Amino acid sequence: MIKTISVMTLNVWNDQAPWPERAGLIREEIQNLEPDLIGFQEVLRGEGVDLLDDILAGTSYHRDFVEAMESWPRPGVGAGNAIASRWPIMSRAELILPNDETRAVLCCTIESPIGPVCFGSTHLNWRVDHGVIRERQVVALVDHLSSVCDSIEFPPILVGDFNAVPESAEIRYLKGLQSIDGKSVYLRDAWAHAGDGSEGLTWSRRNPYVTQWLDPERRIDYIFVGLPQPDGLGEILSCKIVCASEHKGVWPSDHFGVYAEIQADGIHT
Repeated sequence: MIKTISVMTLNVWNDQAPWPERAGLIREEIQNLEPDLIGFQEVLRGEGVDLLDDILAGTSYHRDFVEAMESWPRPGVGAGNAIASRWPIMSRAELILPNDETRAVLCCTIESPIGPVCFGSTHLNWRVDHGVIRERQVVALVDHLSSVCDSIEFPPILVGDFNAVPESAEIRYLKGLQSIDGKSVYLRDAWAHAGDGSEGLTWSRRNPYVTQWLDPERRIDYIFVGLPQPDGLGEILSCKIVCASEHKGVWPSDHFGVYAEIQADGIHT
């Protein structure tokens, strides 16, 4: 029986050049880490384009994708979020989030060796001043996640590019630190719970792909996990920043990724 479930999230920055080299670095990191579940954001799929295949070709990962918007100006190509799973995907549920940019969340029920696991991948509005929109989005996506995961024993896992810092209202809501519109929820922030104590920047000026935007450095990519069972099932054991180094001047993406290991051998041992 498996003892941990490993999870990774990464915004792949669509197919911005140099994509073939970047895809190779992402694929190499996945091969090294061997995550069981992966959430991707800014994935392109459609006519003549499949970034998931570019990254995962030749692997045994099961895949699913939700289109949030058309990749303007490329008719027939969708942009959205994706999930890759070491184990079969039993079911899926998608939701377009309230916004003016068209954002989505994809939730999949995974047939893991310890039973069903509910896993979601999302991407919220990007602008620094769009906090009020992201507040509406987190309420909607948690309601959606809850409806999908309600009967599943293993704590739900939600990952993605939230475009919000830990102190923001939308992230505080997810962590049970404040309510929004009379609602509250509690998810654990894997980096805050089991990171190395640093800022854990995922949008960093160390990465030259970031400096063109003049945005402040911050942590905006997260792995959230529901409350663990009393015996430790679902406890976050470790968390680290990944896809955070260059090779010959090429970085995997403009974002750094996040990777966590979650205890999976509680009552099922």
